[in-house]
Amino acid sequence: MLPWSRSRPVRALCAALLAALAVSGLPAARAHAADHTVSGGRLDWGIKASFQSYVTGPIANGSWSLQGGAATVGDSQFRFHSATGSYDPDSGAFRAGFSGGVRFLGHEKADGGHEMDLTIARPTVRVDGGNGTLYADMTSKEKGTGKVTSAAQVPLATLDLSGVDMRGGGSTVQLATIPATLTAQGAKSFAGYYTEGTRLDPVTLSADVLAGRASPSAEPKPKDSAKDGKKNEPAEPRGEFTDAAVDWGVRRTFREYVTGSIAQGRWELSEGARDGGALFRFTAGKGSYDAERQRLDATFQGRLRFQGEDLDLALSGVTVRVEDGKGTLAADVAGTALTRRDVPLATFDVGRPKPEDGLITVAEAPATLTADGAKAFGGMYRAGTAMDPISLAVAVTEGAELPPLPDLGAAPTDSPRPKATDTTPKPAASSSDSSDSPSTPVVLAAVGAAVLAAAAAGLLLLRGRRAAAAGGSAAPDPDDSTTNQS
Repeated sequence: MLPWSRSRPVRALCAALLAALAVSGLPAARAHAADHTVSGGRLDWGIKASFQSYVTGPIANGSWSLQGGAATVGDSQFRFHSATGSYDPDSGAFRAGFSGGVRFLGHEKADGGHEMDLTIARPTVRVDGGNGTLYADMTSKEKGTGKVTSAAQVPLATLDLSGVDMRGGGSTVQLATIPATLTAQGAKSFAGYYTEGTRLDPVTLSADVLAGRASPSAEPKPKDSAKDGKKNEPAEPRGEFTDAAVDWGVRRTFREYVTGSIAQGRWELSEGARDGGALFRFTAGKGSYDAERQRLDATFQGRLRFQGEDLDLALSGVTVRVEDGKGTLAADVAGTALTRRDVPLATFDVGRPKPEDGLITVAEAPATLTADGAKAFGGMYRAGTAMDPISLAVAVTEGAELPPLPDLGAAPTDSPRPKATDTTPKPAASSSDSSDSPSTPVVLAAVGAAVLAAAAAGLLLLRGRRAAAAGGSAAPDPDDSTTNQS
């Protein structure tokens, strides 16, 4: 027998046989990996920071608003939530669709309309064969003609996954600061404000992976005839209830101030409070409801604490009182400016809600800061300032289910482990690829400032769940009531 090092035909034949054996084993591996579903998570993306500045600047003089539970986080980033999809740890194939959207309006016309009207919603990230693409639902008004077009899941951006190995993961998939570039179809859906190849903001995401389970949407739940029967019966509110929740984001610009460059802080949730991205949920509500007098008293569990430079404010013992169509949200306050129990923080209109399917609900009622609330915030806001809306859900019949909270998934780890290869920043893109302003001469002359969008190398961390509080960094100026309020 010839020595192995001298027998090239034998080596080639063995290599071919090994390759054939490997390929023959792929179907079984893929069938097993197909059970890995994505359920819960968040995607953070600023789309393009300079575009945000252009929209809200002196030329477009516009604004943006959040839809479908989207939130703000980090440095001018939007947070999309409730990931669903699939992951194959053997091949690295990954798909995760997220909820929420952002609408940009600018260049208001005399008739009250806008020349610029762009909505980006339901971003989806797909990775296959090492190639990544971000898709999104797009509705836009074409620049110049005003023609409105809508398209579902447009391939908006290509994602640079150089050096990222998507295989062999566990229960969490994380991709950090992945460089993104506008596609030809994306440029068209972007209403012509940017050209193909324009560099967009990097994408960061975290998604939970459930091994060995079918997708929740693909597996219908068996009907509970007893529960259905109760659901169809007339809802007769009982005097006492033990299942309720109140959702409140406090104020978006305050959250951004806390985590921004001035306060440089964070918030923490404990004792049953939950983070929904754009709002906080206080849980396990119990109390009493008088249907005839339209009176409700409820107490909730949960503690929310904001901390930062010269800032420490904790809210707990949250209560909601409703009477004569008006609601008041109060809490025990422990802070730098005020420490007191049962402080009325905000008032909101309730109307005369009636039970439906066993639930009394108040959805996103506009809220106003009280005089005591202004003291709790240390004078950052005046009494009468518009705060984030308040939502309330009370189960007044047995078996009624409270509305779901946006699912942010497990919190990403604080110190992700970089892949051993390609951990150095990539070179800056050429000037043609890094245009920071919409492609019109007037914008180029007025906006001109370059956006700092460092194309950091992709980081992938696949590891077990780890509970932690969500946070970020964002813009200052907590008392700017003209800021885009979602």
